[in-house]
Amino acid sequence: MSTSITMTQAGSIYAGHFLFTLGRYVVFAGIAYLIFWRWRKERWQSRRVQQKFPEDKYLHTEVKYSLLTCLIFAAVGVGIFAASQAGYTRIYTNLADHGWTYFVLSILLLIVAHDAYFYWTHRFMHLPQVFKYVHRVHHLSHNPSPWAAFSFHPLEAVIEAGIVPLMVFIIPLHGLALGIFMLYMMGMNVLGHLGYELYPAGFLRTKFGRLHNTSTHHNMHHQYVKGNYGLYFNIWDRLMGTNHARYEARFEEVTEGKQPKKAVRKAA
Repeated sequence: MSTSITMTQAGSIYAGHFLFTLGRYVVFAGIAYLIFWRWRKERWQSRRVQQKFPEDKYLHTEVKYSLLTCLIFAAVGVGIFAASQAGYTRIYTNLADHGWTYFVLSILLLIVAHDAYFYWTHRFMHLPQVFKYVHRVHHLSHNPSPWAAFSFHPLEAVIEAGIVPLMVFIIPLHGLALGIFMLYMMGMNVLGHLGYELYPAGFLRTKFGRLHNTSTHHNMHHQYVKGNYGLYFNIWDRLMGTNHARYEARFEEVTEGKQPKKAVRKAA
């Protein structure tokens, strides 16, 4: 096994990681934006968490910072690849080494670990002395669009990317498992910033609904800038008492069409 990579190889690897990161961002965010913010906007208006649409300048800011995040995520990918080539990570290439059962479990473990990692790093970034330097950029979107999924300050982008370097040193992970996890992460991230609630009325009264997050949950975090810190699940917010007091009531208002209607304006 080679313990180093050349500059040419690093450049090719960087380009590949950047295109994969940019591609999943554009595909997931772009499809969500085109369907809900353009094509079916009027039809889904009653399901908007915040009835008013943001000004175009905020969408442009979201895209600008998201492109910068893609560049940073790609650099982290190169670092992981180099560490793997040097034998420092636990990334493996032969599925038979650990079997299909472990392969599936490793993806689930990544999701659960990332949810915990996100909650606590998110709480950290909301400390007043940290927020203004790191997390404020993401909260420029008080009424986020799908394009806000990667809209981070460079320092936050590094923190957000940290879960993958952390996990590849701790547990065996196949490259395909990492790829599937990243696609899941992208999809759930876009859902959280969608601005529309897709789950049915009464969802939060189900066992699954009490554990899983919704678009309303994260949208309220952007609107009020505190509370609702979780990512995929609603476990940590419930345990730590950080759900917004009106989260469940707001969810029911949105899903039952009880919000006051406001005029629909064109999104960029």
